[in-house]
Amino acid sequence: MSAFHVTRTLPEDAMAAALRADVQQGLTSTPKTLPPKWFYDARGSDLFERITELPEYYPFRAEREILARRAEEIAAALPARTLVELGSGSSQKTRHLLDALIGLHTYVPVDVSESALEQAGQALAAERPELNVHGLIADFTAPLTLPDTPGPRLLVFLGGTIGNLLPEERARFLAGARALLSPGDGLLLGTDLVKDEAVLVRAYDDAAGVTAAFDKNVLSVVNRELEADFDLDAFDHVAVWDPEHEWIEMRLRSRTAQTVKVPALGLAVDFAAGEELRTEVSSKFRKEKVAAELDSVGLELTDWWTDGESRFALSLSRVR
Repeated sequence: MSAFHVTRTLPEDAMAAALRADVQQGLTSTPKTLPPKWFYDARGSDLFERITELPEYYPFRAEREILARRAEEIAAALPARTLVELGSGSSQKTRHLLDALIGLHTYVPVDVSESALEQAGQALAAERPELNVHGLIADFTAPLTLPDTPGPRLLVFLGGTIGNLLPEERARFLAGARALLSPGDGLLLGTDLVKDEAVLVRAYDDAAGVTAAFDKNVLSVVNRELEADFDLDAFDHVAVWDPEHEWIEMRLRSRTAQTVKVPALGLAVDFAAGEELRTEVSSKFRKEKVAAELDSVGLELTDWWTDGESRFALSLSRVR
């Protein structure tokens, strides 16, 4: 009989405190920034689901293709008894791995959303009575304590989400991931690859305007949670390729000179006409860069899979 339960390692008020801190710091910095994790309230999550279905947005389909075609190879390369997924969400793509890992004992989805964990965990427990599902309500960018489960462990971080972390944040994240692993364990990492600039920009600025609505949703979150008065129509969505850093930046550009008030923080924030607020960085990778960043924290890249058009990669690394 499957066991399913959820453990909260994140204090009830942690996300509210983090939002206040991020908005305070980001809107008083030069240039102004807001972290992309605040896109994802219920509406933002729905918008992102729509983005994954857009013809321009290839990363979701490319990674799903790799998992569908290569899950058995991944399972053979590291026959894990525990699968830990960071930022698990609906756990949809992970089902390919769950099917392929014949001796899997426990699945540990990690997410900040209790409702997402409950919904996905209950569905998996019903579908797979032989599987133990132990959800963790936690922020994967902070130090984690995993439940005591059998090894080997496969730590999974999909979606190219690692690209949303700045280089110093990535280094901290990878060091934290390495700290969770023992000899015989591994990290399966999804990374979007460097490609033609036009393809990249279209993926983050679709013709239907869904990504623009997603980008502006961060302002709606700040309005609702911190009583701010952002006028969403006073900002334009912009996607820019930075060839030096090899990343896409999503920005919101102020159409006019304006002042935005955030009463919950006692802030009045001036925007010049044309001033941009950065909402996301999405780094793109080359194999040698991935290998070097893994090596710097004591992980050795041992396997590399791409989709048929080499747009996206999954890499398996092991404790060196």
